[in-house]
Amino acid sequence: MTKTSTCIYHFLVLSWYTFLNYYISQEGKDKVKPKIFASGARWKYLTLLNLLLQTIFYGVTCLDDVLKRIKGRKDIKFLTAFRDLLFAILAFPVSTFVFLAFWILFLYNRDLIYPKVLDTVIPAWLNHAMHTFIFPITLVEVVLGPHSYPSKKTGLTLLAAANIAYIIRILWLYFETGTWVYPVFAKLSLVGLAAFFSLSHIFIASIYLLGEKLNHWKWGDMRQPRKKRK
Repeated sequence: MTKTSTCIYHFLVLSWYTFLNYYISQEGKDKVKPKIFASGARWKYLTLLNLLLQTIFYGVTCLDDVLKRIKGRKDIKFLTAFRDLLFAILAFPVSTFVFLAFWILFLYNRDLIYPKVLDTVIPAWLNHAMHTFIFPITLVEVVLGPHSYPSKKTGLTLLAAANIAYIIRILWLYFETGTWVYPVFAKLSLVGLAAFFSLSHIFIASIYLLGEKLNHWKWGDMRQPRKKRK
């Protein structure tokens, strides 16, 4: 049975991410500010997609917590498996990638990722909520409970599919609007873009493997055993 303290923590985190998504949606209605948060425009940023992703993950996690206390573990195996897959493939890798990629580029040259003019649009607390606090929150989730990882081949394939889907969206938005999602892309040649996307994928794949290692270190091997062929 899931501990009450863990259930409360998951509910608080879900409430936090729900609040962030609501706050940002209200910012998008402010006509005085740039259209950085406006309707469809907000879904081009990996940072904002990650906030939605974390909200979905913790919503599923809270539902899993509640049903485990009511029905027991055996009756909700599918939901638990979905929760674990969501954490392994997306929630942990994406939040960690957003944290590391943002602050690495910000410290190198903030104009590549977060121009100074945004300081007048986005409060400092919101910037840290989107780019800093996401990392310790996802680390706590690793420590709180075990997550069953798929095979490396399956996990990395699904992660690659998600990565390719986002790259396609970035390119589509550029061809539609003539503007890159992030300023750093405008400074790169075609070869530079290919290298950037390739290195980014290697980086996030490494984060996925790190998450698997951390989970194994804390909880042991949680992967499902393969069925032997007859």
